[in-house]
Amino acid sequence: MVKFLSINRNIRSIRRYLNIVRVLSTHGFDQALEMLGLADVVVRSRRLFRRPMPDIARLTAAERMRLALEELGPTFVKLGQILSTRADVIPQAFVHEFEKLQDNVPSFSFAEVLIQISTGLGAPVEHFFAEIDPVPLAAASIAQVHRARLLTGEDVVIKVRRPGIVEVVEADISALMALAGLAERHVPGSELYDPVGIVREFARTIRREMDFSREGHTIEKFRDNFGKTPWMYFPRVYWEQSSRAILTMEYIAGVKISERGKLLEQGLDPALLAHRGADCFLEMVLDHGFFHGDLHPGNALILPDNVICLLDYGIVGRLDDDLKKFLTDILAAIVNRDMDEVVSLLLFAGDISDNLDIRALKRDLFNFIDGYYEIPLQDIEVGRMLMEFIEIITLYNIRISPDLMMLAKSLVLVEGTGRMLDPAFDMVEHLRPFIVKALRQKYSPLRISRDVNQILSSYLNLARNIPRDLKEIINRINRNKFKIDLEHRGLDKFTADFDRSINRLSTSMILAAMIIGSSIIMQTDKGPKVMGFPVLAFMGYTVAGVVGLWLVYAIIRSGRM
Repeated sequence: MVKFLSINRNIRSIRRYLNIVRVLSTHGFDQALEMLGLADVVVRSRRLFRRPMPDIARLTAAERMRLALEELGPTFVKLGQILSTRADVIPQAFVHEFEKLQDNVPSFSFAEVLIQISTGLGAPVEHFFAEIDPVPLAAASIAQVHRARLLTGEDVVIKVRRPGIVEVVEADISALMALAGLAERHVPGSELYDPVGIVREFARTIRREMDFSREGHTIEKFRDNFGKTPWMYFPRVYWEQSSRAILTMEYIAGVKISERGKLLEQGLDPALLAHRGADCFLEMVLDHGFFHGDLHPGNALILPDNVICLLDYGIVGRLDDDLKKFLTDILAAIVNRDMDEVVSLLLFAGDISDNLDIRALKRDLFNFIDGYYEIPLQDIEVGRMLMEFIEIITLYNIRISPDLMMLAKSLVLVEGTGRMLDPAFDMVEHLRPFIVKALRQKYSPLRISRDVNQILSSYLNLARNIPRDLKEIINRINRNKFKIDLEHRGLDKFTADFDRSINRLSTSMILAAMIIGSSIIMQTDKGPKVMGFPVLAFMGYTVAGVVGLWLVYAIIRSGRM
């Protein structure tokens, strides 16, 4: 049974893979498919039997890719949304276009909702809920949300996973992994962007987002982190009514932070909310190293007494101690306009390519920092400054952590909301105490002592392992078991083209032999005849003519005369 399910899943993945290639081809990405070595499989058949979109010529590549992602469905919409935060991987035109991607999916029926709830919780719906509103509050690609009431009377919202979404996502991930592998083998320079690594990171993110129990634990972790902050509120999770596919949370009635007029009507203070929101986000990032990754205004509700409640915890970012240290150091260097320190930090912490032009990088960073010399600190938009900085280092193929990219995007949203609530909002003023605190911790005797101990421990482990590693290498050499694996990148396409050329040459030689042989038989004038011609000669000419026409047609279609 398990083997049958595995075969069925593989068939579904292959079918999805072919559909992805077809959609990309229909949206005018033939050249990209040819680079992946897929031209012979799909592109030619599409040219014979299908036509591209009629308005394809007037659209940019970024617009066509957005339309392709929307046609391919929920998984690819999520992929585009995540890539919109990765300005270090895709061009800005694609970033701006992917930001327009929305989860425009129809809601699934209330009957399916009830089936999902009873299946996810392992018992009939009436064992858990007194009533459920059949009209969803929201519908997205992975789940939809319904308002409900527990048997004990509490008002709640139920997040219900979409039926069959796990199977769809897994098939899409399998197909994406295959395409990423082709990109690494066939596209020169693709190793700079690590396509397989990007797909793995995306798979990890979307699988976590589909596991609602993780989201519930995330909410509780945020609540614990802000346990001593009275103006932050996090919805309660009802675990008895929750599972991996169902999440039941406290219903929160509040005002969206983007509705400034309603905030004023209810006596709330927009300026105070801007300051509290900034402090909350910076504390998440620089103190906890664990932050909300989707802080658009629709995910923040304001409760009485200017209390902030955040919603939708499916996407979160994490910064370990090294990344937090790098972030505080780089922000301090940028704010203090210390370009030499910026370059030093990048060279030490970034993933640097072998052909990095350090002189050009310094020049562009000088120009970047000079652009902020005349701007008062209170007028600097830290989020946009950080995004501009990332754009510059991206030009030099310096790779940084995806969580850092998510942070920069979130910082832009937080800062934009803060300025909308309070025109005099100054993110630099909020950032300064956190940087000062981080720098004090960095140079504290306790931290220095700990760093020294870690360094000494690392060198001690290295010294301890060197004799064993040398012995292992020598033993392998003595047993003729020492191997060096070399990987040739970019040769697969050359090999395929070479094989195709050899096949054509071999076919031409066979054709020539058939024509010569048929001509010799024609001269002998022996054997059975058709219309006065020897049958064998007639058959030889016919086969040679058909194969020859097919070969000429194939060469013309390939565009390589």
